Amino acid sequence: MTVDRPVLGILLMLGFCLLAPLGDSIAKLLGGTIPLLQLLFVRFLVQAVLLLPIILAGRRKLNMSPRLVWLTFARTLLHIVGVGAMFLSLQFLPLADAVAIAFVMPLIMLLLGWLVLHEEVGARRLAACAVGFVGTLLVVQPSFSEVGAPALLPLLVAVDFALFMLVTRQIAKQVDPVSLQAVSGGMATVILLAIYCLTVVFGIREAQMVVPDRDSAVLLLAIGIIGTLAHLLMTWSLRLAPSATVAPMQYLEIPVATVIGYLVFADLPNGMAAIGIVITICAGLYVVFREHAVSRR
Repeated sequence: MTVDRPVLGILLMLGFCLLAPLGDSIAKLLGGTIPLLQLLFVRFLVQAVLLLPIILAGRRKLNMSPRLVWLTFARTLLHIVGVGAMFLSLQFLPLADAVAIAFVMPLIMLLLGWLVLHEEVGARRLAACAVGFVGTLLVVQPSFSEVGAPALLPLLVAVDFALFMLVTRQIAKQVDPVSLQAVSGGMATVILLAIYCLTVVFGIREAQMVVPDRDSAVLLLAIGIIGTLAHLLMTWSLRLAPSATVAPMQYLEIPVATVIGYLVFADLPNGMAAIGIVITICAGLYVVFREHAVSRR
């Protein structure tokens, strides 16, 4: 069993928070030209191609109990649905808005960690999470009358990834993170290929794959590499720290997404959203310093 190391777990989650919005921004760039199913297929195919040779060369063990196999399969399905819903939402919403709306997820995860895993959730972490959520609300400023039903997609992402991280926590201490991601990538590739075959049989043209140009092909490859590395960091984070500890840190995805959204898409938050970003950063930093003090004691 791996001993909890909350500070290192927080740092790894921070790396995930930096990489995940970058991958989302690339998906948003490609969303108008590459079908969603193709984005997902390449994303997970690259993950499998990158990691399977590593575990074979390193002779890492892939033996899993039936329980772990089913948990990994469930985790893979959740991963496909969550990434797919996020990529789809980015075709309708600005990057920062989509990320911010999805950030009811850490609160859901805290509740699930308390109810299902019986993890200790102290008042200070709950307070930091609540403050971060208030900051998120200031960033969101949703206008469902303008966007319509697609504005609900990030909420689906939130629920899905709360369950995804809960399942990951159940697996992470028993399976090597690289092996877990390699197996998950292979499972996802097979599942998505089967779905693609069904779209061909039923003649669903919107799902048919296209031949990308050189720039799009490079960006597709980048989505797979960034996504693989980001979720490796997240898996390692959950291996080293309770979900209730790392959940508030994910609020930092919002300011990162805001910066990337401005640099790439010229989307700049207004004054109220800027205040919300500052609040989320302060809440996240508080959690870092709090966990550092606890670990030293």
